[in-house]
Amino acid sequence: MDAIVAEDLRKSYKNVQALDGLSFSVRDGEVFGLLGPNGAGKSTTVRVLTTLTRPDSGLAQVAGVDVVAHPNRVRSAIGYVAQDSGVDWEATGRENLLLQGRIHGMGGKPLHTRVDELLELVGLRDAADRVARGYSGGMKRRLDVATGLVHRPKVLFLDEPTTGLDPEARAAMWVEVERLAEQEALTILLTTHYLEEADRLAERVAIVSQGRVVAEGKPDDLKRGLEGESVTVELQEVDGRLADAERVIAQIAGNAVVDGQQVRARVPNGAQAIPAILGALDDAGVAVASVTTARPSLDDVYLHYTGRAFSEEDKEGAS
Repeated sequence: MDAIVAEDLRKSYKNVQALDGLSFSVRDGEVFGLLGPNGAGKSTTVRVLTTLTRPDSGLAQVAGVDVVAHPNRVRSAIGYVAQDSGVDWEATGRENLLLQGRIHGMGGKPLHTRVDELLELVGLRDAADRVARGYSGGMKRRLDVATGLVHRPKVLFLDEPTTGLDPEARAAMWVEVERLAEQEALTILLTTHYLEEADRLAERVAIVSQGRVVAEGKPDDLKRGLEGESVTVELQEVDGRLADAERVIAQIAGNAVVDGQQVRARVPNGAQAIPAILGALDDAGVAVASVTTARPSLDDVYLHYTGRAFSEEDKEGAS
């Protein structure tokens, strides 16, 4: 049985269409990544699936239960770690977990045993009786995750769990999520706008753009589905030349997109295409700082299905 089913979900806020016919499914026991730039509709999807908002139309089921018809049954079956922490920073880590357990009707020795298990699982045993305000960013986020697990949910939602963390803390959180998936036998839905995070953690991903799923599958399968290689050209002088470079490269490769201070294109063979691209740019008076070629990535998958660079759309969505 699928642990999560979303079919043709639609949701609008005033003049913004947050979800525009979004559909995907998550298998029982799977780590599934909902990948997309800021503003793509990921968090709205999670809010629908966790009963925090109602869809305008469509079907949403979690753990076999309709989220609109039976929201309380869904809430008892899920754990939810939102982008914004719900932890009491003036309480200790242990006190936060005990409180969460009591909210779910737990108590006595079973609750204390569960709290001890979670403190060990997320690496907070030694800091359990310290006030949470003094925790590092990574420790606070691990405590957030633990609070979502106290009542042993069937499905765990992690909404942008590493946003705001430094690279070291983010890598540590990846290890924690992998450990959770192995030891807790959970279905995990992870939303992220970090391409490498989805590639590292998710068994399958749904790539979301403008409220719709544009591609779904295993990361490696999605990348293998793209033929050729990507070529990235970085210019010596960006101002006023990006458009020229985009035009020249598109004439050679048949496609080109500006991505920050670079221009990217897909070609059948990078080694053969690079000399032609460099020659054409030189003829146009566009100076090149560097050029690289690589096998397909999730970034290329996104570009292939949407025609837009992931990083550029992410910046637009964040603003």
